[in-house]
Amino acid sequence: MVLQNVILFPQAMLPLYIFEPRYRRLLADTLRGNRMMAVTMRKPGSSQERAERIGGLGLVRACVTHDDGTSHLVLQGLARVQLEKTLRYQPYRVSVIRPLDSMNESDITMNTLAMRLMELVRRRLANMPASAFAEIAADPIPSDDTKTLAIEAFERLLEHLNSANDPEQIADLVSATLLADPVERQLILETAPVVDRLRHLIRFLSREFSSPPEPNPEP
Repeated sequence: MVLQNVILFPQAMLPLYIFEPRYRRLLADTLRGNRMMAVTMRKPGSSQERAERIGGLGLVRACVTHDDGTSHLVLQGLARVQLEKTLRYQPYRVSVIRPLDSMNESDITMNTLAMRLMELVRRRLANMPASAFAEIAADPIPSDDTKTLAIEAFERLLEHLNSANDPEQIADLVSATLLADPVERQLILETAPVVDRLRHLIRFLSREFSSPPEPNPEP
């Protein structure tokens, strides 16, 4: 699936609303097979459906199909993937993909950055209602089903964050949950070194708590 402003991170839960005929076909084929599909973001500003080269591979965890043929589902991210070659475009895109491996540095550096990131996350979540996660759901027609799935996915993410001790998992879950800018989320998805992901996130979240600089005193 090539979707506007949508990024699927490993471990994250992504609520989706399926209504286009081609993606109804994709979903049906996916459910008959291994329940896995890839999601990539459409390049911002592109007049055609050009996909970013890095996307997420996901597993269909839950799916509700309605009488009109549309569906609400939740994808759980499994891995970063790179699109190598497109084999066909109709009725939906089929591509050769390969896993995008992470690059890790010293545990001390990653753990220190992860602790700093979690401090910022706790400050952010203190003022963020669970319903805010519904804005990330890829549903052009807001509905009670989307909001319910989005809130449930948000709550599961918070449980993962509270129990996670893996800096890479923390970085991905925070990106999926708290970054509203799709360009920033895509940057994190494409960044292989975990320490760089953590540094990007700390910079992005720190902006919200930074005070504006005081004006220079007049001479």
